[in-house]
Amino acid sequence: MNICYLVLVTRTPAFRDEVGAEHVRFLDDVRARGQLLLTGGFTDKSGGAYVLQDVADLAAAQALVDTDPLLVHGSATASIHEWATR
Repeated sequence: MNICYLVLVTRTPAFRDEVGAEHVRFLDDVRARGQLLLTGGFTDKSGGAYVLQDVADLAAAQALVDTDPLLVHGSATASIHEWATR
């Protein structure tokens, strides 16, 4: 069993496209550190999700997600779920 963290992101009415570009750069950095397993946007444009791996625990996942520009700028909210994957 592998523990990952599923991050569900929902856009707020304050969403701005330029913050979306910052978010992509943030995810690229997380991927470069080997902590991003999967990411993608919902086809209805309401948000998206990403899966974190090689993160110490839920608190560390929360600390990382708290630095996502979408959340920092109020363009989205996020919920994080510890996920036992096979």
